[in-house]
Amino acid sequence: MLDVNVKGVVYCCQVFGAAMAGAGRGSIVNISSIYGILSPDQGLYQYRRDRGEEFYKPVGYSVTKSALINLTRYLAVYWGKAAVRVNTLTFAGVFANQEPAFLEPYTLKVPLGRMAEPQDYDGPVVFLMSDAARYMTGAKCRGRRRFTAM
Repeated sequence: MLDVNVKGVVYCCQVFGAAMAGAGRGSIVNISSIYGILSPDQGLYQYRRDRGEEFYKPVGYSVTKSALINLTRYLAVYWGKAAVRVNTLTFAGVFANQEPAFLEPYTLKVPLGRMAEPQDYDGPVVFLMSDAARYMTGAKCRGRRRFTAM
């Protein structure tokens, strides 16, 4: 998880951010997870344990996703004077054919009553990359507002 979720993002930011800083402009949008902000509600996964699996949402996932939020803040300050903006887009869960035993209790915690669809990222990413967000950097933009454990 560290290699993909943190090191991979750091390396991409180094390469692309340095090029953007050299050009004197740019925008980076990192993607985090609600589990980088809130602790997972392990009860959401009880259905898996009930059928004999030993499953808990791993701490490494939350740690790596919260690392991206602070990486974003660091890089926003580091490259700010070079006019490179760095923000984090943080959604709650994205639908990927999860089982009903997970979906039903999970979506009760989400104000819209559903998980995000992949295309729900399109508008916020376009906004964050555009000049409409030209004074926005170091922010974590969430697709969910309720502050309860997920």
